Amino acid sequence: MAIHPIEFRYGTPEMKKVWEAENKLQKMLEVEAALAEAEAQIGLVPEEAAQEIRSKASTQYVTNERVAEIEKETNHDIASIVKALAEVCEGDAGEYVHFGATSNDIIDSSQSLLLRDSIEIIQEKITRLAKIVLKLADEHKKTVCIGRTHGQHALPTTYGMKFALWADELHRQYERLEGCKERLCVGMMTGAVGTTAALGEDGLEIHLKVSKILGLPAALISNQVVQRDNHAEYLMNLANLASTLDKIALEIRNLQRTEIKELGESFDPEKQVGSSTMPHKMNPITAERICGVSRVIKAYPAPALQNNALWHERDLTNSSSERIMLPEASILTDYILNLTIRLMEKLVFYPENIERNLNHTGGLIMAERFMAELTRKGMGRQSAYAVVRKCA
Repeated sequence: MAIHPIEFRYGTPEMKKVWEAENKLQKMLEVEAALAEAEAQIGLVPEEAAQEIRSKASTQYVTNERVAEIEKETNHDIASIVKALAEVCEGDAGEYVHFGATSNDIIDSSQSLLLRDSIEIIQEKITRLAKIVLKLADEHKKTVCIGRTHGQHALPTTYGMKFALWADELHRQYERLEGCKERLCVGMMTGAVGTTAALGEDGLEIHLKVSKILGLPAALISNQVVQRDNHAEYLMNLANLASTLDKIALEIRNLQRTEIKELGESFDPEKQVGSSTMPHKMNPITAERICGVSRVIKAYPAPALQNNALWHERDLTNSSSERIMLPEASILTDYILNLTIRLMEKLVFYPENIERNLNHTGGLIMAERFMAELTRKGMGRQSAYAVVRKCA
């Protein structure tokens, strides 16, 4: 029975696939396989055992159903995965599963794979959106419109400039995620308190090899966890990106107001319904949904920042909230990016209203220019301001 709106209303198939239970389990199994492979390379684990672990480290053999059965007894998710993997390995290969690791080595390394995939999906969508916005900026570089400050008519500007401003901001959001990805998406195989105690002198080499096999940079230093300032940064970056999308959608909503109506969402009058009772309505529902969902995303940094303060070498208080926040924030951010792409691709302009609003004040919007010209002609700036203000 579907309960959460993400299950049936919000989100894209590609991002949901990243965070679905089977893929999360698969990534943890891949980390277990990488560990055995790295240990075999330096002789800690027999090569044939590592090969057997690698061949069975798949949800084809280790299912969530079996893991759940075991967890009813163990009350420990990673121990249950270890047991489920070990029991499907032939010979004595199962005896070598998870050798030298602690649970969070598996959790954080596999989570890095999920987060890397999520960031790359989001970055691809940012790039698509930025290209659409830049195209609009070029097409409308000469579309003069009224600029508004404090909700009041101020000076003329262009829609090209408005769109270029958004494109520049989207580029910054992309760059923030790129920097975050380098710090967040790391491999870790350093044991219970980060000292690789169970692996002894081979610990650092194993840590580096596992990370390389997984295609991740190795964490420079950790205790039992990759430090949670990195995860807080990720969620703050998503919140920041959501605020950009909120800004874009909010501007379109305002410009679609009946008394302004310079641009707006596309609307299919043959099929689409704006209101169940008012036949004339054409509501900006896509933009409103972007704004609404963005509020949820912007709330995630608060608990994420609290997760950075764990007891000593770690406690478990971060785990439960991250199980909720990381997939939700990733899925919802990707979703409103998709909505914004659709919104901008089908944006409708009303040139006659743009012209009407530009002329609404009867030329008062040129007051600053008149003041500047009077100053250039020799009148003092303060005097020129007073004269033009009185005329206005």
